[in-house]
Order: sequence, then structure tokens, then C-alpha cells
Amino acid sequence: MRWPVMALGALGVLLAVNQQFLLNLFGFQPLGNAYLYYLIGIFLAVTFLALPISSNLAGRLHWVNVLLAIAAMVSGGWLGLHGLDIISRGWEYDAPLMADIMATILIFLVLEGVRRAGGPVLLATALLFGTFPLYAGHMPGFLWGTQFSAIETVRAHVLGVESIIGIPMQVVAELVIGFVIFGSVLVITKGSDFFMELASALLGHSRGGPAKVAVIGSGILGSLSGSVISNILTSAPFSVPTMRRVGYPASYAAAVEACASTGATLMPPVMGTVAFVMASFLGVQYSTIVIAAVIPAILFYVALLFQVDMYAARRGLHGLPRSETPKILPVLAKGWPYLLSLAVLIFVLMVLRMESRSPYYASIVMIVATSFRKETRLTYQRCKALLLDISLNVGKLVAILAGIGLVVGGLSYTGVAGAFSRELLLYAGGNTALMLLAGAVTSFVLGMGMTVTACYIFLSILLAPALVQAGLNPIASHLFILYWGMLSYITPPVALAAITAANVAGSKPMETGFRAMRLGLPLFVLPFIFVYDPALIMEGTAINIVERIFLTTVAIWAVTSAFESWIYKVGRIGVVSRIAFAAGGVLIIVPELLTSIAGAIVLGVVIAVNLMLKRRKPAQGM
Repeated sequence: MRWPVMALGALGVLLAVNQQFLLNLFGFQPLGNAYLYYLIGIFLAVTFLALPISSNLAGRLHWVNVLLAIAAMVSGGWLGLHGLDIISRGWEYDAPLMADIMATILIFLVLEGVRRAGGPVLLATALLFGTFPLYAGHMPGFLWGTQFSAIETVRAHVLGVESIIGIPMQVVAELVIGFVIFGSVLVITKGSDFFMELASALLGHSRGGPAKVAVIGSGILGSLSGSVISNILTSAPFSVPTMRRVGYPASYAAAVEACASTGATLMPPVMGTVAFVMASFLGVQYSTIVIAAVIPAILFYVALLFQVDMYAARRGLHGLPRSETPKILPVLAKGWPYLLSLAVLIFVLMVLRMESRSPYYASIVMIVATSFRKETRLTYQRCKALLLDISLNVGKLVAILAGIGLVVGGLSYTGVAGAFSRELLLYAGGNTALMLLAGAVTSFVLGMGMTVTACYIFLSILLAPALVQAGLNPIASHLFILYWGMLSYITPPVALAAITAANVAGSKPMETGFRAMRLGLPLFVLPFIFVYDPALIMEGTAINIVERIFLTTVAIWAVTSAFESWIYKVGRIGVVSRIAFAAGGVLIIVPELLTSIAGAIVLGVVIAVNLMLKRRKPAQGM
């Protein structure tokens, strides 16, 4: 079904471009909710044609898929044609029979779409909260809410503006499709090869160079594609073998790639879908989220670089020979199209503040610039691959976020979301540390069964308002939820990123998962740091921001040194020194002058004692 999928995908992209640039193609410019219904119909159809009913029917065309795709097009198209009537005549409260029929069909199609794209856990979540208005009036305590009849529930979910076509779907329609296109163009035109070569030219020859190449290369590539799994599948076949060649074990190499790719979704300028949703929930521009997220993301990669370098130093691992690493100038000469398109993206996004159009301009620049070389230009076959990739990625997003819309709608229409936040504040008794711990655990557990976007949306409704009301920074609170939801990618038993990388490396999945969790430990700690110290998300004076960045970097170095049993210029350290060095790093993190000074003294004492001990050993040997 590749041709029908590509045709539908092309139609959806054309519709998005027509909407974003106000082209009025063929006199067609859908208004308001009509555009959203059309997109849902088109990309749900893509989901049914591309994803199998069950795993044992993968690769086979089934008549049910075709029937569901037609039903999605018909129901979405009919609702789109009557979009203005839905709003102007108040069909959310009292609709004609045909509208009720189409809305009911779309509800079932959305549930089947979320089952195929998001899995059984996400389906169960969508069902539980989507049907919540049916029995909310019988729930105890703060779970009690306004109760709806079956037809009122269907109308609210499909014809209202807070459920299926609520903020998640609006974000996909207005922002995410363009960035999906940009990421797909980057991969198809071999941008991944350029960024890996660039990282190799810069760091490939250094101690443990291939691991540093994986960290930097996967970080840059992932920051532009915004996808964890596709980033691993793109870069791991190159990075893992080179890491193994210089002496890194297979599980460690896979863990490095998993952590680097996971962190990439947190790295601006193109973060994952969730960042766009976050901007909409907070009512701020996407560029504001980008600015806030950049320092924590960089600190995470700094921690990764520290760890792989110390690991290599402790085990005597070398880099690649100079003769096998590319020269920097030839690499830059070949990769100028990607650097130019990245510059265009950042300029239009951050300077011109044209968030929704920036990825389209950057994609056009990349396509034109790469057409000068045969190896990178879009041939007929690559155009097909590009269109298929865009269609599948957007199709999955639409299916998942339409299902998450049911969760949002169920909590919003019954009024339970606000009550939950109030009760959480009451039970915590104003103790923000307790609330953060509860939020961290909840985000982590939900992240095991949901996509990160779904997990974030769910908790941004229930938990984030309570954190903000407790006095914490709004952006920091939302980033806290995002970071802890991301941890499921590298933490057993789910560890989807680690398992994917393990399959490429041929290592044991659980062993890789535990190594990835150890490497990714800064992701566990960083959210608590920037929640209590908003200077790390660019809140405060310039001097305060620079000071906290410096101290946090020192703290990260101290903690990673303790983990790896290695201090620069000192060498190996023992258990007592490791504990003391980690404690010193923790003291420095605390945003108080006295604790930072105490931590620095502890680090100095540990270094001095170890240097004295190492000087005595040769003397005793003589």
C-alpha cells in the first residue's frame, strides 16, 4: 500500500502548506476546525494502511485496513465540510443525527488508530479517561466530576474544541508537520552522514574518540530530527562498530548511543513534538522553550563526554588513527548545505519569530543546496522514500495525539483536572520536594507505557498546575515532567532506546539498559537542579546564570569522576575518595554560597590527598 500511503501523505502535506502559507490553492482554504478534521481523516487513513491489525498480519493487505481508511476519510471529510456549522450552530451541545453518526465513527477510528500507533497501554489510558465523563458523577472525593450521557460524551470529544481537536492536534497541524518534513529531508539527503563525519573530524582521534563522536554526532543529528529511535537506527550502524573497534564493550557502546540519542530530543533547536505542545500549554512562543532548554541539554552532553573520556582513560583506550579520521575543511566543504539550512532554521525561528514557517524555509534551502551533488540530491527514488517517511511519521503522530485528546477532553470536561491539582497541593502540605518526588515517580512509571508526548500531556494537565501553584517556575515545572518522562527510553524494563541500540550492537538488552541508566544519571538529577535553580533555564541576571552554569559543570564533573573512579591529573581513586568526591559535587550543586564553598573544599582535599598518596608510593618502592 505504499502508493496510497504516499498519495495520502502528499495530500496532507499539501493541505498543511496551503494552510501555513495562506496559498488558497484551487480556492480552498479550510477555516478553524475544518483543517483539523481533514488532517485527522487523511492521516488516520495513512495509519490504517501502513500499520497492521496485528503483528502476525504485518506486510499483508487486509480488507479491514482499506475499509477503516475509507471510513476515516469519509468521517473526517464530512466533519471538515461542516466545520463552520459545528461552531456556529453549537453542535457540541445539540447536533443533527448525521453529525452524531460521523462523530461516533470517528471516536472508534481514533481508538483503533491509537491502538496501532501507541500500543495497548495507551489505548487503555485513552479508553479509561475518554469514557470518564460517563461515570464521573459516581466517583468519590476529588475524582467526582460533571457526568455526561453517551451521546453528550461523543459530541464533546469530537465536536468540542478541548478533546480530539484540542491543543495536541492543533500543535501537530500548526507546527509539528513542518519539523517532521525538515527531519525527513535531513535524513534522506544524508545529513546524518555529514554530522557524524564532522564529529569524527573534530574528536575521532582523541582518547576514546569514537564514543565522543557518537555523543556529539547523535546529539546534533537528533537535535534536528527530534526522533530518538530513528536517530539510533541512523547513526548506530556507524558509531557502534567504531566504538567497539577501539575497545569499548558492545553493551557500553550501545548504551552511549542510546543516551546520546535520547538526550537529542531535549536539545534545541528542533526538540521533540512535546516541546511544541509545551509551548502551547504555557502560552509562550516555541523560541522561549528553546532558550530555556538549551543549558540543561548541553550539561547532559557534557556529563556524557566526561564519562566516556574517563572510561577510556581508566582503561587505556585510544582514538582512531589520524589517517582514518576525515579532515575538517573537506567535511565542512561537503556539508555546507546542512549548515546553511540550520542557520536559516535558527534565523527564521529565533529572529523573525516565524515558528510555523521556519522548517519549510529550511527544508527548501536544504533541498536546493544538496541538489548540486549527485550523492545528496533528491532523485526519484529518494523522493519516494522522503514522502513515505513523512507520511508514516505524521500518521503515527496524528493517531497517538488524537487518542491523547480523549484523555485531555475527559479530564477537562468533567473538571477533575483542576480538582486533582488542588488535592495534590493539599496532601503535599506545601512540601515542594515531596511533590517533585511524586511527580518524578509518576512521570517515570507513565513513561514506561506511553510515548513521551502522551506522558507529558497527561501530567501537564494533572501535575504541572500543582507545581506552579506551589511557587515553582512554570517552564521549569513542565521541563521537569518532560525530563522524567524521557527516562523510560534508557531505563529497564522498557528502555526502548537502549534495546534498539542493543539490537544494532548485538549486546544483551537488559545489560545495555542498565549501562544506559548509569550513563544517563545526569538526566535523573538535572530536573531537580533547574526546578530549584531557574538560572539554568536562563531565568535571572547574566552573572547569576554564568555562575550557576560553571558550578553545575564542576559538580557534574565531580559526580561523574566518582562514578568512573578517575580524576583528571590524579588517576584512579579508591572507594572512600569516590564517596567524598561525589558528596563534594552534590554540595556544590546546592544553590547556596556556603555549601558551594564547602563542596569545593572537599574536592580540593580529595585531590590533594590522592596526589600525596601517589607521590609516596614510588618513594616507598625505591
